[in-house]
Amino acid sequence: MVCGSLEIEILNTFWNLNEVNEDKDISIQDVVDELSANGTQRAYTTIKTVMDRLVTKSILVRYKAGKKFFYKVTMDRREMALDMLREFTNNFFDGNYSDMMRFVENEMDALLV
Repeated sequence: MVCGSLEIEILNTFWNLNEVNEDKDISIQDVVDELSANGTQRAYTTIKTVMDRLVTKSILVRYKAGKKFFYKVTMDRREMALDMLREFTNNFFDGNYSDMMRFVENEMDALLV
């Protein structure tokens, strides 16, 4: 599943908030506040749009509690990383993990820059 950089930032925010309290109901404002605390200023409407896109991709689920909407992430960090690694391998190495691993081993110096 392809995700853009802001989508990944938002997902990292969810995973970090869940590490603190896995039962926390997370709102759009929680994500905006957390990103701001980490030095990333984003408009509420931008975060809402991206979170709604993540709902469409089934990476987040949205639910209503009282008058407010909250979100939960459907994949943990490991599951998402494995999914992206599978997609990367399929897109660039025709699904051949051995070729992908050889590529990574050969390019380690470039990766560490």
